[in-house]
Amino acid sequence: MDNKRLKLGIIFNFSAQWMGGIIYVINLAKTLNHLEDKDKPEIFLFYQPELGKFLEEFKYPYINLIEWPFPSVVRGNLRSWILRKNVFYNDLIKKYDLDAVYPAKNFPVKNKTRAKVVAWYADLQHKYYPEFFSRLTIIHRNIRLYFMLKNASDLIVSSEAVKNDFHKFYKPRKDLKFHVYHFTSINDDYLNLDINELRKKYNLPEKYFLISNQFHKHKNHRVLLLALAKLKEMGINKHFAITGKFPRDSDSPYLKELYRLIEDNKLQDHISLMGIIPRGDQIKIMEHAQAVLQPSLFEGWSTVIEDAISLQVPVIASNLPVNIEQLKDNGVYFDPHDADELASILSKYPDRNINDKPYEDYSLRIRESAELLVNVFSQ
Repeated sequence: MDNKRLKLGIIFNFSAQWMGGIIYVINLAKTLNHLEDKDKPEIFLFYQPELGKFLEEFKYPYINLIEWPFPSVVRGNLRSWILRKNVFYNDLIKKYDLDAVYPAKNFPVKNKTRAKVVAWYADLQHKYYPEFFSRLTIIHRNIRLYFMLKNASDLIVSSEAVKNDFHKFYKPRKDLKFHVYHFTSINDDYLNLDINELRKKYNLPEKYFLISNQFHKHKNHRVLLLALAKLKEMGINKHFAITGKFPRDSDSPYLKELYRLIEDNKLQDHISLMGIIPRGDQIKIMEHAQAVLQPSLFEGWSTVIEDAISLQVPVIASNLPVNIEQLKDNGVYFDPHDADELASILSKYPDRNINDKPYEDYSLRIRESAELLVNVFSQ
């Protein structure tokens, strides 16, 4: 190993249910792999056992896979305050002589190591839709953000929209450095699958629109079903292929509402509810969709939209500032509360020419993202 390489610790410590965070970290390594070989950092991936099943996704030439005993948030904060050092990261920095650590979320005290510990926060959704969170979750988020804004030296956010939200809801220190890193999606490993076999496997028609979101209320599946019902009334036949994790609670009021809309409007033949499917299957199905539908009420930076851009698939999205930032003039937008507007768009939506390329060369986007990351870590 070249000793001159930047030694970067990557924290892989999320809930195994949060695919957005898991895909984010996997794509960090894939993005850095697009640098010139001499510029690629040596990665030390610190993972919790529950995420071990995803390790084969990290195809990177200079990587060390290290199972690490992460402390709980409460215990880690208490020990940090008593010892006056950040126990979430100090030991791993010292043991492996790291130059930087990312993505870091726990800052009970200021970092006193030589290494740069770079903070990351996905979004401030709880400020806009507190009703989607438990009181305890909101308290936990606010405490974590308080110490992050007080003690971190650098904070990476996923969009200008999120950066603006931080300045809207908080008063960050003048010396806190904000960096906007646009997540990039790299899906080269999945493109050799056969779409005809996948259509048979999931009983999909030749033409369909894809929705790939977990069934959280802010993901706004409701507007999709109402639009589909409107299209049916108009005598227009469209099919929605829907992937994503269902709520843990089998008695979820939100899921019951969605099922009721399907049953009341007799939409069963117009929808494929696929649940969680292998990522390769999802990406190949996306590649051949008429368009990706992204109706969310809130996003920090949409992984699904980034997937679509990487595959040159059109997107019809809610008119959130962050979606417009992500897609610019290449998206079709609608009011996420207006099912009639979405139905009108879909009623006139032309059949897709799969050879059309609505977006710029994605390799440029990946390279720019990789260079931004390395600059943040090495400054």
